[in-house]
Amino acid sequence: MTARTLNVALLGYGFAGKTFHAPLIASVQDLKLHVVSSSQPEKVHADFPDAVVEPDPLQALSREDVDLVVIATPNTTHFDLAKAALMAGKHVVVDKPFTLTAVEARELDTLAARSELLLSVFHNRRWDADFLTIKRLIAEGRLGRVVHFESHFDRFRPGVVNRWREQDLPGSGLWYDLGPHVLDQALQLFGMPDTLQADLSVQRDGGQATDFFHVVLGYGPLRVILHGSMLVAAPNPRFIVHGTEGSYIKYGLDPQESALKAGGRPGSENWGHDPEKGTLYTQSEGQTIKTEVDNQVGSYQSYYTGIAAALLNGTSNPVTAEEATLVMELLELGEKSSATGQRLSVERKG
Repeated sequence: MTARTLNVALLGYGFAGKTFHAPLIASVQDLKLHVVSSSQPEKVHADFPDAVVEPDPLQALSREDVDLVVIATPNTTHFDLAKAALMAGKHVVVDKPFTLTAVEARELDTLAARSELLLSVFHNRRWDADFLTIKRLIAEGRLGRVVHFESHFDRFRPGVVNRWREQDLPGSGLWYDLGPHVLDQALQLFGMPDTLQADLSVQRDGGQATDFFHVVLGYGPLRVILHGSMLVAAPNPRFIVHGTEGSYIKYGLDPQESALKAGGRPGSENWGHDPEKGTLYTQSEGQTIKTEVDNQVGSYQSYYTGIAAALLNGTSNPVTAEEATLVMELLELGEKSSATGQRLSVERKG
């Protein structure tokens, strides 16, 4: 493609579309939020007065003046809309989870490759400040050989809300909402595991969809624990990492989501700065040494900067459909493991 501004059609202006995708797209110089598919034009125009509002997502994705389609609609619609957009010759970004099944994910990946179109999935938490910090610490060998990695994504939301994410629908529930984040981060650090054992549950009164998960990934002697719950009022560490040379513990969530909810935007003061430092524990002559570790700067906008660069300059896709398909395979395996109560082997393809 020639060096020009790319017109984006955003399908869906609910929580994901309004809070994440729209402001991040708008923050990238080479992207223009041109069309938004929504049944609430007043809501869109309050934020983006110049955007074209198309109530019908199929009309929005098929417009000739659209280069990139971003799908931020309910999970059950991801596959059909992504396929329609690819068939219309558009590059596509899909919010996580990619699809409902790994079979659907592979079909979309094949279609995009055959059509020579970019297909990517919004795994934005690769650019969390604390995750970037852990990635650096491990790469630098500060922890030695990692033997235990624990990732908690806990909240306290005891009341069940009447929305599709909490209803008994395919792709709903905490495992498909937060599971993709923690799985993708684990894959970025350690690759595909050898084994997976999962415990998924509905714990809240009146709950319909999974609101608790505890998953153990096995990598030889390394254990990776992924945990999420809607009934945790006390602060838990976000990350716990133990290695042969030391340990690292970090509390608190990356602040970018809260900043976006509050109207903050990339480029604003302190954007991406996480003030909650982690602590590195090492030993020297029998004494424990505690070192506070400043966080890297988080950067959700880097995802869309990468998308624009891939389309305009031919650089690599920031999150490939193949990578996102691996997440889908593990999500499905987690459901199977929980249903059977078994630790399951992870099939390695290719």
